[in-house]
Amino acid sequence: MARIVTCGTVLFLALIAARADAQSPKLDAPLSYSSKLLTGRSQVIVRPLDASVDLLIQLAGGTLGRPLPSVNGRVANVPNTALATLAGNALVQKVALDRKTIGLNERTGVTVGATAVRNALGYDGSGVGVAIIDSGITQWHDDLTDPGVTGSQRVAQFVDFVNGQTVPYDDYGHGTHVAGIVAGNGFDSSGARTGIAPGARLVVLKALDSSGTGRVSDVIAALDYVVNHKGQFNIRVVNLSVATAVYESYTSDLLAQATRQAVEHGIVVVAAAGNRGRSSGHPQYGGITAPGNAPWVLTVGASSHMGTTDRADDVMAAFSSRGPTRIDYAAKPDLVAPGVGIESLSDPGSTLYSNYSAYLLGGTVPTSYPPYLSLSGTSMASPVVTGTVALMLQANPSLTPNAVKAILQYTAQIYAGYDWLTEGAGFLNAAGAVQLARFFSQGGEYPTDPMWSRQIIWANHRVQGGRLAPNVNAWAPTLVWGSDTVDGGPVVWGDLWSTASSAWTTWSTSCSDAICSSASWNGESANVVWGLQCGGSDCASTVWWTNGDHTVVWGTNGDETVVWGTNGDETVVWGTSYDETVVWGTSCGQDCQPVIWNH
Repeated sequence: MARIVTCGTVLFLALIAARADAQSPKLDAPLSYSSKLLTGRSQVIVRPLDASVDLLIQLAGGTLGRPLPSVNGRVANVPNTALATLAGNALVQKVALDRKTIGLNERTGVTVGATAVRNALGYDGSGVGVAIIDSGITQWHDDLTDPGVTGSQRVAQFVDFVNGQTVPYDDYGHGTHVAGIVAGNGFDSSGARTGIAPGARLVVLKALDSSGTGRVSDVIAALDYVVNHKGQFNIRVVNLSVATAVYESYTSDLLAQATRQAVEHGIVVVAAAGNRGRSSGHPQYGGITAPGNAPWVLTVGASSHMGTTDRADDVMAAFSSRGPTRIDYAAKPDLVAPGVGIESLSDPGSTLYSNYSAYLLGGTVPTSYPPYLSLSGTSMASPVVTGTVALMLQANPSLTPNAVKAILQYTAQIYAGYDWLTEGAGFLNAAGAVQLARFFSQGGEYPTDPMWSRQIIWANHRVQGGRLAPNVNAWAPTLVWGSDTVDGGPVVWGDLWSTASSAWTTWSTSCSDAICSSASWNGESANVVWGLQCGGSDCASTVWWTNGDHTVVWGTNGDETVVWGTNGDETVVWGTSYDETVVWGTSCGQDCQPVIWNH
């Protein structure tokens, strides 16, 4: 006991030895602000996960929460007055705010081509495990029934990181809606409102409460669960229709690092881009939310099918967040998918069921409540892509996350009038993506379509002119999308036709640095973030602009506020507010209100 007291005394003296008034680089931006407050407490994530650090937290007046092994951290609740001294201790590597997160079909499947895939090729996601980190899942819905086991649902596992309950439930209703977009079988609508991959198995991880809010630590814990149980449930893709604000680079953000762990384990992470595409009625750039700002994440913006199955009238959803990302100035989103007026499953005991009763929809079979609900947002677009990934992985289980992203971008359809920071590589084409995924496995004649973009966005460069090939180093699970290879050799995507030699050559890039900010590109390329301002490379300065229609005159103001403007009415404002919440699909004003399409 004496040794324990002595150890505690040493740690306490080490703690108080730190300068309380010092601004520690170990504190993230929100906590730097909170550390100046004389009252209140903050829920944080402290690294590393270590017994001595745990004791240090307790001596600082903090209480311990759950461990987060994937980021080597510990959740804790500490007084604001102790933040600076805690971060100043040599034992502590980082203290980050445990930020709040928020949850950000009838024609959708036909529009993107998923229905054609099921009818022509027979793929429905069977055998693929899909993890949904959201607000939970309704205890019962006809559209989630398992045809193989009477009286059961296609929910392989439910884990509640909010309230610790064991029986499935969804008190907010968002997770149920997302699950239906991915894997609903359309039972209550005679097949009309079938999800994208109705044969997929769901692993539902509740990280949002009845109001649609949660904590970053809950999402990280859910991602830990996905990685640890990948083999048990064959989890190949995880959907994150949740979002939080960006306060630091993806290279240090703990949520981003947790998603990277999942990707390196071969799990595709699909995330919503956010719904900050407009401000005061005007388009704005730079509104991508976390973890969609990370390059290894498959980030999805929202389009609108305009209530028809004809792709010719598809448009961008005005609310969909545009790139580039805050802090890192990286190109996003990766692509867009339908996210306006998406009709999916409802939960009669949920908040959304009550608050959006005007958007409830009946089915074609007798039910005790309206089984469907129409919602809009990038939260709805993400599961459209997640379901498509399940179809791709059923067609070719060997695909890595990088290969999945490349195929989705290469087969996407470009729509005129939108820049690459708005539509990414283009509008989702599920039919083309599954065709190319199958070619990667089975070979044969190379599939192609004049509507395909035939491009990918690697780092901040749109590269085109070649053909994607399987088994090249760009698809390695440990290679960060958009980066250089570990050995410094060329990153290879496939083949490129040379008119000079009338032969196929290597389609690749040789980067001059780890993030390919400057590179030698084989084939056509264009910097979609910085344009030609810095000779085609990424600019080092944060004061920059481009020419013509490529968007922008951008600038900064001090160290905290970043104001980006353009030569028209388009603006971006990244403010100094440390508000922990962000808007999402059903609460971002008139721009993304639910829609009831004419039936």
